[in-house]
Amino acid sequence: MWVVTAEQMQTLDRRTIQEAKVPGITLMERAGAGAMTQLTEALGFAKGKKAVILCGKGNNGGDGLVVARLLAKKGAKVKVVLMAPLRDLSPDAKVMYRRLSKIIKPSLFTVNPSEESLHSLTQDADLLVDALLGTGLSSFVRPPYSFAIEAINASQGFTVAIDIPSGLDSNTGAILGIAVQADLTVTFGCPKLGLYLSSAIDNVGNIRVIDIGIPKDFVSDLNTQIHLLSQEMIRSLIPLRPPSSHKGTFGHAGIVGGSQGKTGAPAMAALGALRIGTGLVTVAPPQSVSPILESKLLEVMTEPMPESSQHLLGMEAHPVLSAFAATKSALAFGPGMGISPETTEVLRQLLPQLEAPCVLDADALNGLAQDCQIFSSMKQPPILTPHPGEMARLLAASSTKQVNEDRIGVSREFAMQHQVILVLKGARTIIAEPRGQVAICPTGNPGMASAGMGDVLTGIITGLLAQGLSGWDAARAGVYLHGLAGDLAAATIGEPGLIAGDVLTAIPHALTHILSHS
Repeated sequence: MWVVTAEQMQTLDRRTIQEAKVPGITLMERAGAGAMTQLTEALGFAKGKKAVILCGKGNNGGDGLVVARLLAKKGAKVKVVLMAPLRDLSPDAKVMYRRLSKIIKPSLFTVNPSEESLHSLTQDADLLVDALLGTGLSSFVRPPYSFAIEAINASQGFTVAIDIPSGLDSNTGAILGIAVQADLTVTFGCPKLGLYLSSAIDNVGNIRVIDIGIPKDFVSDLNTQIHLLSQEMIRSLIPLRPPSSHKGTFGHAGIVGGSQGKTGAPAMAALGALRIGTGLVTVAPPQSVSPILESKLLEVMTEPMPESSQHLLGMEAHPVLSAFAATKSALAFGPGMGISPETTEVLRQLLPQLEAPCVLDADALNGLAQDCQIFSSMKQPPILTPHPGEMARLLAASSTKQVNEDRIGVSREFAMQHQVILVLKGARTIIAEPRGQVAICPTGNPGMASAGMGDVLTGIITGLLAQGLSGWDAARAGVYLHGLAGDLAAATIGEPGLIAGDVLTAIPHALTHILSHS
């Protein structure tokens, strides 16, 4: 599912109307009907509910007028707020106003409301529909629209945003002064880029994308390089399991990491690889911590490595690690590894020699932060999985704040420059590849802001690599399934107490969910 800017969406609308000969009012009806379906699914029946629909003068307001008509037909107690005089409505919005005015009383319309009346209308509403500003907003919100947004946010009613919460920049996700805090955002045609970036993540609630009949050829013509991961896409990437399978069929993953006090990280990565379906998993830790890992892991093998005086991987480990790597389908370096000059030197010598695909995470990234040129010397593009702090270290001059302000730009540029597949973790994880393609992951939740989640992700991606997926496919599928496992776990036990072990347990359920739900 391709993600578009406001300008690209305007192009799609215009071509659909002019070239595909679909009238604008038809698109508006489809948008309103789609929004009605989604809010009914979220709220249940509409009959008897107090619904306030706040409409601007443009086509976004017209979409809201369609929703108001459909709510009224379902028996909702509808009140409509028009932020501009009738004469200022867009042509299609005027059509929708006339259709609505045939079924509700004139007294249920409020035109050019005062700040006081806005609060009075919205304070006891069960449902608020934000159809104020839409995707065309590019400057700070001014009165009376800012007053309307304040009134929406002050209400306890369930808030549905039409296309995008009013006050958000649809390209960057920035809040333009003030923005609606939505529980549900129903967007049309294609998902808008700003819905998944910056401050918008805290304002959009659940996002639903409605097909309003934009021809797929028109979308393809945009040549956009950003797409939203979907369940349908990920389903096609999950490895099949033929009846004749055995454990060798699904690869052998090697996890290189662990140090004193940090044995949990490689253990969780190893279990993540197993839970995603890998046939065999072996952890290669420094020899002094191998007994601890063996006591943690029943289904995972260990192969102790020579260690330095700091009890980390030292230069003596290089030939042993090289032999270890030669027998693995995929490898991960970094979970709990620790950092030392010797450990980093081992990685410098080993990585360019690798034949198997690999994931670099945590201390592997931190140790190599000053040697990023090594990534492009590897035989296969490695998958890097930094969180924003690690990404800032890889960029040397950037802060975490700067990384988060341009997550897509930072990810794409680094992936192209260093020939890597980059997984920039965080809310709406970004995946970028060397040719400039970018994917945004919609799964995951705030409960996953917890220790060990990244180790589980490293194991999942490594396990998918071991089963034969390409780096790009393994990264995308791994991130989506990791987030989905977190969502399924949170649905059962809630977000605040969610831990990495809960996500490990939910991985098989995520796979089942993807394979069994269309």
